Amino acid sequence: MEKRETFSSRLGFILVSAGCAVGIGNVWRFPYICGEFGGAAFILIYLVFLVVLGIPILVCEYAVGRSSRKSCVASFQELEPKGSHFHHYGVMAMAGNVLLMMFYTTVAGWMMCYFWKCLRGEFTAAAMTTEQVADAFTSLTGDPGQMLFWAVLATVISFGICALGVVKGVERVSKCMMIGLLGLIVVLAVHSATLPGAGAGIRFYLVPDFAAMAEQGIGNVIFAAMSQSFFTLSLGIGAMSICGSYKDKDASLTGDALSVTILDTFVALMAGMIIIPACFSFGITPGSGPSLIFITLPNIFNQMSGGRIWGMLFFLFMSFAAISTIITVFENILACTMDLWHWSRKKAVAVNTVAMVVLALPCVLGFNVLSGLQPLGPGSGLMDLEDFIVSNNLLPLGSLVYLAFCVNRCGWGWDNFLAEADAGKGLRFPGWARGYMRYVLPAIVVVIYVKGYWDMFREKGTGYLVPWLAVAAAFLAVIGWIVFGGEKEGKAK
Repeated sequence: MEKRETFSSRLGFILVSAGCAVGIGNVWRFPYICGEFGGAAFILIYLVFLVVLGIPILVCEYAVGRSSRKSCVASFQELEPKGSHFHHYGVMAMAGNVLLMMFYTTVAGWMMCYFWKCLRGEFTAAAMTTEQVADAFTSLTGDPGQMLFWAVLATVISFGICALGVVKGVERVSKCMMIGLLGLIVVLAVHSATLPGAGAGIRFYLVPDFAAMAEQGIGNVIFAAMSQSFFTLSLGIGAMSICGSYKDKDASLTGDALSVTILDTFVALMAGMIIIPACFSFGITPGSGPSLIFITLPNIFNQMSGGRIWGMLFFLFMSFAAISTIITVFENILACTMDLWHWSRKKAVAVNTVAMVVLALPCVLGFNVLSGLQPLGPGSGLMDLEDFIVSNNLLPLGSLVYLAFCVNRCGWGWDNFLAEADAGKGLRFPGWARGYMRYVLPAIVVVIYVKGYWDMFREKGTGYLVPWLAVAAAFLAVIGWIVFGGEKEGKAK
């Protein structure tokens, strides 16, 4: 088996981790919910939850990865006590990485496609009307050949980077992409803020609006902030653990987790500074989801002076955000196959490239050939199901597993976790937090998990709600068995 690499620098580790955390969801969801739930007031609540909810779980993932020096599958096998069941979650985490890539490569392909369209000048007032811009996205999703081409291109590029190795490929390219991304987002935000009428959008986005909070309900605002802070870091499927497995022990994990969180938050906030003022400048109501990125914003660029250039830069930024995430998750998948079957990196890249192209087909075809399949109810598609399994199930359930593994005697244990988290120079993890991480934090995650099911299915009637809540309960029972069902024959390694 090939010798395991280590990141060449602390900066490389931070930027690779941030590249994984900075995802497309930040851009098409955060600005909208921020404005909807009270602007700056929401941001303050969000930041509090990032510190008390996101960072502790992130440190747990880092610690498990760095101590084991293994992938998400093998890390639990390496560190768990004899007779425990934690290693079973490793398989689920691997499945989560694969499922994520089954639809994320398609979305990344959309970004690359729109970058190419902007580069060619297709989204200009001379080339397209407002209606034609909307039709362009419908045309893209209705064409399986075109969708597959871009998804395959995103897959091949990302695996090609991983084939170069951790230092020469993953670290070097991710550093360049993240630096480019940060530069692009600042340029785009400054330009958006200088548009005529942008001031109203900035006020909507950043000025505290307590009336809006009251209208939405304080409880709903708190839950929205809590959910966004939890999901923004992509915790629970080992995507951050793999970064930790390539990190040396020169610096403590808490300080690095804080740095990654700050970068992720900066990108989310700046994305809002791009989108919201531009929408207000052109009298367009900002929404969320794919329609914001592929319909609303191209129409804005269509009307904007120099819109071809600004659209090209925006979708280049989005392509960087997507590919940087894919590279890290692909590296996790590669590490799993190399750990399990002792493959060379070259063989792992070749096999997984073919596998991911095949596995992307359900998502690609779900928008056209298989559009009649609506697994989550009317209006849903196969991509929605894949996203639901990952985002609403594996991320929160995986976070519960990592928490239990790090703080309970039935797992790796608190002392081992704390020693690993504090190894190296820098910020120490608070030793008093064990009780909070053992009882309070898992309870919060369970609430997020159950509320996610409730919000998705309650309006579809009891015929959907009751069976799906039963599914949620079954998944929680499986996690309980993984955490507490072992024989505890020995001590953690």
